[in-house]
Amino acid sequence: MAGIYVHIPFCYSRCSYCAFFSTTMLEMRSLYVDALLKEYELRRGYLPEGEPIRTIYLGGGTPSQLGNKDLERLLRALPVEQAEEVTIEANPSDMTEAKLKAWQQMGINRLSIGVQSFDDVRLAFLNRRHGSKQAKKVIRLAQDLGYDNISIDLMYALPNQTLEQWQEDVETALTFDVQHISTYCLSYEPGTPLDNWRQKGLFRETDEDTANAMYAYLCQRLKEAGYEHYEVSNFAKPGYESKHNSSYWDETPYLGLGAGAHSYDGVSRQWNVTNLKKYMSEIMKGKVPFKREKLTETEQYNERVMLGLRTSKGIAATDELLRKAQPYLATGKLRVTDGKIIATPDGINILNTIITDLMKD
Repeated sequence: MAGIYVHIPFCYSRCSYCAFFSTTMLEMRSLYVDALLKEYELRRGYLPEGEPIRTIYLGGGTPSQLGNKDLERLLRALPVEQAEEVTIEANPSDMTEAKLKAWQQMGINRLSIGVQSFDDVRLAFLNRRHGSKQAKKVIRLAQDLGYDNISIDLMYALPNQTLEQWQEDVETALTFDVQHISTYCLSYEPGTPLDNWRQKGLFRETDEDTANAMYAYLCQRLKEAGYEHYEVSNFAKPGYESKHNSSYWDETPYLGLGAGAHSYDGVSRQWNVTNLKKYMSEIMKGKVPFKREKLTETEQYNERVMLGLRTSKGIAATDELLRKAQPYLATGKLRVTDGKIIATPDGINILNTIITDLMKD
């Protein structure tokens, strides 16, 4: 099985924390879809021959910024009918009833909604375009229209956020009984407005103990509500794990289309240029502007460690790994179950350190 990721870099406005490749040049959207269709024709042979496409994921940026005509053109060219899961990332402010119905007709069967918070003050600080009331409305609307695979994103450890405020966000999210919840601890990426404000001392950064308490509450509360904690940042009702994102963690090949998109064929990774105009110009000339690296055995090993330990499935407990992991096994940060080394809740709090220690030089 394989997957296709399509990067849609367009945003109406940029969020204060975001360091992903994006652009506000909305006038380029239709031309960009032309380039995506051309790239797909050029790269049909990238994935192993005969490999069925299991998932398609439209990420960004803000894919919901595409008009229905452009989105339909794109999805008509992709193998939507054979895919089990077709996801679109969406901003609540873009989610009208007309769009939601059109997406269903196009074959989209999973929504990933960028809620981030149900508090209007924090949403404004993050420069999100929607408010809490709008987010709640579109989640209910999508459910009423028959979407039965919905994920919502939440962020925690926001500036000046208290544990009690985070608990309110989690409790609000649970009232919708969605199938999937992704959560992210706020990080301060260099060059973003948020990081610049932090360096100027314009707000109080959440301390590590509070952030850990927020994460601990999240894990416990979602477990009580019937969600499986299948990856560090991801929780799902049984059977609703993100098939596409899971493929990144188990070394499934995938084709990445669009400016800045990454691809993996099992032995190498490649990524397209993060320059919209250059990407479009080269693609329309019949050339794919990318860089490529072939992974060494050590790099493949380290990726298995890094990605595998983030999941509830863990990694195979080889003799070498067991030897390196012994200090963490002894202190209960890691455990061995059914031949797999798995991070415990205590271990997740220091997971980056554990991963670094288990990697090869």
